[in-house]
Amino acid sequence: MKYYKTHTLGCKVNTYETQAIKELLNKNGYEESLEDNPLCDVYIINTCAVTSIGEQKSRQKIRSAIKKYPGSVIVVMGCYSQLHSEEVQEIEGTSIIIGTQDRKRIVELLDEYFKNEEQINIVSKNTRQRTYECLDISSYQENTRAFLKIQDGCNNFCSYCIIPYTRGNFRSRPKEDVLNEVKRLVDNGFKEIVLTGIDTSSYGKDLENYTFDDLLKDILITAPSLKRLRISSIEESCLSDEFISLLQTSPVIAHHLHLPLQSGSKTVLERMKRKYTKEEFYSTIKKIKEAVPDMAFACDVIVGFPGESEEEFNETCEFIKKCGFAYLHVFPYSKRPGTPASVMKDQVDPKIKKERTSKLIALGEELKRNYEVQFEGKEVDVLIETFDEKKQMYKGYSSNYLEVYVKSDIDICGQYIRTIYHRY
Repeated sequence: MKYYKTHTLGCKVNTYETQAIKELLNKNGYEESLEDNPLCDVYIINTCAVTSIGEQKSRQKIRSAIKKYPGSVIVVMGCYSQLHSEEVQEIEGTSIIIGTQDRKRIVELLDEYFKNEEQINIVSKNTRQRTYECLDISSYQENTRAFLKIQDGCNNFCSYCIIPYTRGNFRSRPKEDVLNEVKRLVDNGFKEIVLTGIDTSSYGKDLENYTFDDLLKDILITAPSLKRLRISSIEESCLSDEFISLLQTSPVIAHHLHLPLQSGSKTVLERMKRKYTKEEFYSTIKKIKEAVPDMAFACDVIVGFPGESEEEFNETCEFIKKCGFAYLHVFPYSKRPGTPASVMKDQVDPKIKKERTSKLIALGEELKRNYEVQFEGKEVDVLIETFDEKKQMYKGYSSNYLEVYVKSDIDICGQYIRTIYHRY
């Protein structure tokens, strides 16, 4: 029996892929070594490269794993190793380097390493002609909701983003595989599924006569007992009238949409090479709010993009207020070598980026509070996920992502219940 441990950095896609790797190992005679178990024959690190901080954390984790488990096979995969495989290879103690493709070969690669004890690097720099690598899951140990990856790669090439270079060309997962996994997860007791990917809502663009909206409808038909279907992130350009109609009529699709706005300035959006105007963005949000009044919108915002003036930053702040977002995810611009933005003139001073980031985070807290108070004392449906030791209450989330606390004398984790919402 060989034992393994895993560590995941970055996004929901990485979380999904780590789970798929675990299931592959479990099926092939390995056993997961949990936190309190010191046994570790294999340590797998799924890395991130979306920001320079993500890369730094990846390097730190690789080195700390090598130091803590000197006798283990150290496997490095994910976006950081895809982008910097030679750099990872130079870290003494690294055993297997994989990247963002060929993860299904993990057992074969481990067999080879145990036999020869020679470093293996299978990272291919050709990322633009890939087919979808289907990694399956059936369960999650850590969560009551399950992530489900439906596509990989991106063809957008926004001027600041490294992901198209690490994840490759856009490709959809076959719909039969998606629907089979939905059924498997629901049969295994999951009440909420979160659809995820690199460019999730563009699903189907490489398929014949099949769209993201078609997939949503088929999921609802395939899994009639599913309580909630959540979408991890969705581009404004993919919010069709058919999608809005589904939001309005289906009690299953969550009333919470995460939109990558990135900037509310017309000129910054142009420099970012985003595929929409702020007028189009606002028009779509307004249309959804009219159809689904309790909809919670979250958005990503990049602060301090090259050349961002005080006027452009203030334009972003005012646009965010106008849209009435419920949640903001604020990121200071991180220079990614190899992207057009990294060589743009007028890089913003780090001190200014920090000040603007703080200002937007404060605005986000205000908007969150303004959204939540509307629901004080009202009934909400909530999926209970954890027990909060500090509050001595059970915690879960509503369809529109309100954090809900419930007192109970019995264990209600995993239950889907209706309760009164109170802010804590």
